[in-house]
Amino acid sequence: MNISYDQLLDQANYHTLLRGVLGVQPNDYTTGHQYSRQNIVDNVSLLDNETIKQINDLIVEMGHSVFKKKEAKALRLKTDSFVVETDTYFPTDYRLLYDSGGKCLELIGKLNKKQPLTGWRQWKDTRKKLKGLYRTFDKATSSGGKNKQEREYNACSNYLSASKSLCQRVDTFLEEQAPLLVSNTCSIVMLVGLEWFRGILDKHISLLDRRIVNEETIPHAEKIFSIFLPFTEWINKGKMNPSVEIGKKLFVTTDQYHLIVDYQLGDRLNDQDAIVSILDRIYTKYSAIASLSTDKGFSTQANKAIIHELLPELEVVMPKKGKRNQAEEKEERSKSFKQLKNAHSAVESNINELEHRGLDRCPDRSVINFSKYVGLAIGAYNLHKIGKELISIQCSKNKKPQEAMRKAA
Repeated sequence: MNISYDQLLDQANYHTLLRGVLGVQPNDYTTGHQYSRQNIVDNVSLLDNETIKQINDLIVEMGHSVFKKKEAKALRLKTDSFVVETDTYFPTDYRLLYDSGGKCLELIGKLNKKQPLTGWRQWKDTRKKLKGLYRTFDKATSSGGKNKQEREYNACSNYLSASKSLCQRVDTFLEEQAPLLVSNTCSIVMLVGLEWFRGILDKHISLLDRRIVNEETIPHAEKIFSIFLPFTEWINKGKMNPSVEIGKKLFVTTDQYHLIVDYQLGDRLNDQDAIVSILDRIYTKYSAIASLSTDKGFSTQANKAIIHELLPELEVVMPKKGKRNQAEEKEERSKSFKQLKNAHSAVESNINELEHRGLDRCPDRSVINFSKYVGLAIGAYNLHKIGKELISIQCSKNKKPQEAMRKAA
């Protein structure tokens, strides 16, 4: 449903049908147990990834019993990938620098409320000044005009100077005052967070200094794209006009019934490196597999050779990148190859439906919750497909007596 915890809380307290499923006053939502927001968060977090995967396997098994009419048919699988976006903004090093500095000040401000700290009474004013310098640099970077490079350099120097000063003050705080606050559990949690954000602050001071002052090109591997969701990746999609998506790549495998039989979140994993592990997981669950189709992103000579050697009976459709030799041209012009290649486009439709059902962007936090959100969305998608088929079967049964009466008349 692509809803937040607050909306789910409203459903649990006031949706009559849902309360009936929960067994809480199915006929009257004005009385009976009322859930709190923490109830919702705690109960959702009790589901682990392994349990969700087992539930999804049971859903697919039940779906196959609905779709397979008489005999057990071999599966014709289609694999593709897309990006599930994280709930974050477009990352720039100077914006992440301000966010990490702001979080350091915010945490120190919270500690100051619990126990007055020396030298931090005006932490809000410090944050306002840091934000002003960030906005000045942002304006110098995004605008044009004469002497842009000079204005950008001066704004960056002032911004870096204030950030370095803040970083030194946080270091002094952690060395001198932080040991006095470790008696409180809540304070320890905030001090751990402060250590994390201080490290991120120092990192982005270095990145901005190298990029603007020293005019270096920062390697992609050194960059962080979210200080709150550090597992977020920068993913380029497309070849001719590449677009950028911020999130995690998700590999999905569907069958001829449009059910998702396998899924995997990729951790900096390319398409061509994922196909072998995907097949390994699928063959542990299903024995009768007739074919597997992918797009060109998964295709390499090594992948084809491994699959043909280990699974010689599997019909593999992997269009080759670039120019084909005579044998490859003959293979890709065969009737069965063309049919499976044309049928492969169905997985794009399945992905589009997944995105419209809430899997375009995950609003939850942490990599564990992100993975759970994906698993629950896959299960919901499969249930929609099975439910639609059951309704279709029921409708066809109800029409048969009417058709028989029409023919008799």
